[in-house]
Amino acid sequence: MRLFLFMVGILAATAGLGTRAEAQNYPWCAYYGGGMGGGGGRNCGFISFEQCLETVRGMGGFCNRNTLYEPPPGPHRGRRIPD
Repeated sequence: MRLFLFMVGILAATAGLGTRAEAQNYPWCAYYGGGMGGGGGRNCGFISFEQCLETVRGMGGFCNRNTLYEPPPGPHRGRRIPD
């Protein structure tokens, strides 16, 4: 019984050593309409504006930039402007 309790204690101690949880960090948010009852919601988990638009299509929502978005550190690929 002592061995079992020891093993459970070790398991519980190591379970807390994992990586910490972080919020999603994506540049686009979908704002959903609440319909007749009000309410609604927001999902800031979209990589592109097009991906966000496809999600809200037919739901009565809209897309907007995530004001809390922070790009990952390091060099970033520049966008090429077409001629």
